[in-house]
Amino acid sequence: MKNLMLLRHAKSSWKEGDLPDHDRPLNKRGIKTAPLMGHLIRDHEIVPELIVSSTAVRARTTAQAAAAASGYSGEITLTDELYLATAGEILRFARERTDETLGSILLVGHNPGIEDLVNMLAGRREPFPTAALAVFELDIERWGELELGIPSKLRNLWRPREQE
Repeated sequence: MKNLMLLRHAKSSWKEGDLPDHDRPLNKRGIKTAPLMGHLIRDHEIVPELIVSSTAVRARTTAQAAAAASGYSGEITLTDELYLATAGEILRFARERTDETLGSILLVGHNPGIEDLVNMLAGRREPFPTAALAVFELDIERWGELELGIPSKLRNLWRPREQE
């Protein structure tokens, strides 16, 4: 059994219209909700063994805030491969780049790819707003077995507005 956690970056700011998309920071709401999701991780005792985030400022800031609030003590791995990745690219990343000894990972990314992957793994449409967190239990022994169609169970789905 493996656990895959998917976190969409928190709400980002559009104030500075001349900033490249990759460099947009979190807005006030995003700064508030990112640690909220980390507290849920801590409170439910599901702190992942590894956190991997897109390199985009809004994603890595979300990952850092959630990690700190959850009690995660490892390093956060940053990768361009998760920046605006499709569901298939996210799945491929987890399958090909995750150490087989790890039981749980948290990937921090962007829509539409991350929501598409949540919907595919859940087998139904689940709205996935900014800072939403999904936790899947996967019926696999090795990350290399991860593909669409494997038995998976959506254990938790938290949306920030439902937690406030």
